[in-house]
Amino acid sequence: MSQQMHLPPQPGQFPQQPAPAAPARNGLGTAALILGLIGAVFAIIPFMFWLGGILGLIALILGLAGLGRTKRGEATNKGVTLSGAILGLLSVILSVVVGIATVTAVNDVVDDLNKGSTATSGKDKSSGGSGKDGGKEGSGKGGSEKAEVLAAGDSAVYDDELWVTVNEPEAYKPSEWAAGHTKGNNAYKVTVVVENKGKEKFDTALLTVDGRAGKDGVEAEQIIDDGVEGLFTGSVAPGKKVSVVFAFDTPADAKNLDVEVSPGLTYDSSSWGLKL
Repeated sequence: MSQQMHLPPQPGQFPQQPAPAAPARNGLGTAALILGLIGAVFAIIPFMFWLGGILGLIALILGLAGLGRTKRGEATNKGVTLSGAILGLLSVILSVVVGIATVTAVNDVVDDLNKGSTATSGKDKSSGGSGKDGGKEGSGKGGSEKAEVLAAGDSAVYDDELWVTVNEPEAYKPSEWAAGHTKGNNAYKVTVVVENKGKEKFDTALLTVDGRAGKDGVEAEQIIDDGVEGLFTGSVAPGKKVSVVFAFDTPADAKNLDVEVSPGLTYDSSSWGLKL
C-alpha cells in the first residue's frame, strides 16, 4: 500500500511590481528659456549688449544640453528647451549687431567732438562784412581760449561751414494773447539766421536759442505770440539758409540783451551781445 506525501501549502505569490520611473530632468531647458529671455532684453540695450551676449551664449549651451536629454528620454520639455536654445542664439546675434552699432555711434560722436568750430567777429560775406576770411578768430570747439562775444549782425562760423547770425533787436509789442510777457517789461524780437555752406544737410532739431538781459544777466523769457516762430524745425540743405524770429521779455531798465545759440550737442554755443 503506497503512501501519499502531503506537501506543506505554498505561501501566496504576488506579482512583481515594475521599478518606478526616474523623474524627468527638465531643469536645463527651463534655465535655457529664462536666460534666453533675459539675454534678448539686455542684448538690445546699448552699453549692456555684452551682458545679453554672455547670457545668450549660456542659454544656447544649456539648451543644446537639454535637447540631448530629451532625445535620451531623460527630459520631457522639448518645446521649452528648443525655445531657450533659439532665444540664446538670437541674443548672441543681437548683442553683436547692437555692439557694432554702439561702437560706431560712439566713434562718430568722438569724431564730431574732435571737429573744431570757429566763431568769427566779422560780418557774413553776403552782408558786405569781413566774414570768415577777414574776421578775428574766436575759440574753436574744445579750445582753451574763452569764446568771443559777437555783435549784432556778426556770424559764428563752424568747421562744417555752418554759419549762424543774430541780427539787431527790434522793439516788439506783444498781443493780448501772448505768453511769456510780463506787464511793465519791454519786448524785443531778434532774427536768427542759419546758413548751411557745407556739403551735408544740417538738422535743426537740437538747435537752441536763449536770452539774458540787464547787467545782472537775468534770464529773458521767450515770448510765444502770433508772428513769432521761436523754434527751428526741419533741416537746412547745403547752400540754403533759414531765418526764425524769436521774441524776448526784458526788464524795463535793461540796456542789453545777450543771445546764446547752440546748434547742437556736437557744437560749441556762440554768444551775441545786443544793445537795446
